[in-house]
Amino acid sequence: MVAITNLLLTATLGAAGLGSALPPRIGTTVVDGENSPDASSGRVTLHQVRNPSYRFNGALSVYKTYLKFGKTAPDYLVKAVAKIQDSRLAEAVRRRGDTGSAAAIPIDEFDIAYVTPVTVGTPPQKLNLDIDTGSSDLWVFSSHTPASQIRGQEIYTPSKSSTSQLLAGHSWSITYGDGSASRGNVYIDNFTVGGLTVKSQAVQCAQQVSSSFTSEGHIDGLVGLGFSSLNTVNPKAQLTFFDNAKAGLEKPVFTTDLKFHAPGTYDFGFINATKYKGEITYVPVNNDPGYWTFTSSGYAVGSGTFSTTTVTGIADTGTTLLYLPTAIVTAYYRGVSGASNSRSYGGYVFPCAATVPSFTFGIGAARVTIPPSYLNYGPVTDGSSTCFGGLQSSSGVGINIFGDVALKAAFVVFDGSNPPTLGWAAKA
Repeated sequence: MVAITNLLLTATLGAAGLGSALPPRIGTTVVDGENSPDASSGRVTLHQVRNPSYRFNGALSVYKTYLKFGKTAPDYLVKAVAKIQDSRLAEAVRRRGDTGSAAAIPIDEFDIAYVTPVTVGTPPQKLNLDIDTGSSDLWVFSSHTPASQIRGQEIYTPSKSSTSQLLAGHSWSITYGDGSASRGNVYIDNFTVGGLTVKSQAVQCAQQVSSSFTSEGHIDGLVGLGFSSLNTVNPKAQLTFFDNAKAGLEKPVFTTDLKFHAPGTYDFGFINATKYKGEITYVPVNNDPGYWTFTSSGYAVGSGTFSTTTVTGIADTGTTLLYLPTAIVTAYYRGVSGASNSRSYGGYVFPCAATVPSFTFGIGAARVTIPPSYLNYGPVTDGSSTCFGGLQSSSGVGINIFGDVALKAAFVVFDGSNPPTLGWAAKA
């Protein structure tokens, strides 16, 4: 661990930047250098690609966060989402010239900005998955998913893979805050990311998919990079891709270099010194029940005085926004002219022309500063002069979440050593 003092971690405004143990046969790791020049040395770099359907909307993103963490969304948020959905449906109808009713536009069709290509099976079947440090399941759309629940997604077909094997008697299920669920069976197969192959990785095949995922036609599933204790497979939880891959990595780490309005990268097995400057400050991680949970040392709004206070939350690449206690959020928006907590729009909004301050949070004695541009997440609807804030209250979600808005502001190291730690450094 590197201990430092008074390190200012600031992303500049001009930056181009977002269980149980298994039988020994499961999770064998090999390194295949075909797709990555560094894979043979236990170093792998994954490049995000843009989701061509991406269009952010604040209410939809907040709603999805409620669902992900098993919370029932408040009525005002549901109404805000419905209003947006109706607006987009009307837009689509006008665009096509339809006169009758049309199939509803799914509520979070545009919420995931970037995905990561992977392959499953032999011969390899290519999928685009969302890398999510806030969950621990590796699940995919599959040939077992009903056709009515597939809307453009690529699927994994176990019967077309010579290395697939059904994990008999095992199943998985994830229930969301609206009562919907994704569930299915489990196969063991080769899983490759960036040239790193884990043989006999547990791949959770969807036999039912929540409507919120069915809607995302360019998202073929999730790669959970939380801790394996959070995995939902029964009767025996399965190891995550990262836990299985550690044996083939130079170091038991992965890092995120997410960008603002541009694809970012994930590095596995090494810490790329060209992607950060100064020192890396590490803080302890509490991995119970399975999140990358850490404690921030405080916050500051703009150039204001740093307020020393403990804020415990999770580092989550699968959540778009930053969610913090209401008192902190209120203090931030107090400095934004015209800002309000809008029930109509589903969260804190402000005039798009308003000047918004930066937001700083503490990592021990170090500081991570989120630029103002990251905290203005764009119009609440197309063409609106009202913008949605990148910082929202965590009170209804029940957990503080350092999502992409925060993670884009720093180079972050997820160190899976025992004990685990999170490292934060200034972007190069």
